Amino acid sequence: MAANSSSSFLKQPATGITVSLSNSASELKFEPNHLELVAGKRYQLRLTNPSQLKHYFTAKDFADSIWTQKVEAGKVEIKGAIHELELKPGAEAEWVFVTLKPGNYSLRCPIPGHTEAGMTGEIVVSN
Repeated sequence: MAANSSSSFLKQPATGITVSLSNSASELKFEPNHLELVAGKRYQLRLTNPSQLKHYFTAKDFADSIWTQKVEAGKVEIKGAIHELELKPGAEAEWVFVTLKPGNYSLRCPIPGHTEAGMTGEIVVSN
């Protein structure tokens, strides 16, 4: 990405979205499990895990199609390519990115049994 276009992306206010990995009843699901995003927009995705189990937010094809500005978790800020996030019980993370490519992307938690139990979702990026 050209430097001048990334700075214009950074001037955009980020649209906030919160996704919960499970819930306080430790159900194996993403809430919500369907995200509708627009290509070329900046987003601030807040991930929370209120359950007693660890979970992953894995959407590799989606992650390959975006530009990640940063991920913040605790007192750490991570920059560069991100492919999945693991959230331990009670954890929160914030992922700021710009969507670049339209498409339908699958989301899942790859921990054995979690995908099969319904911990899946879809991320749709439109023009």
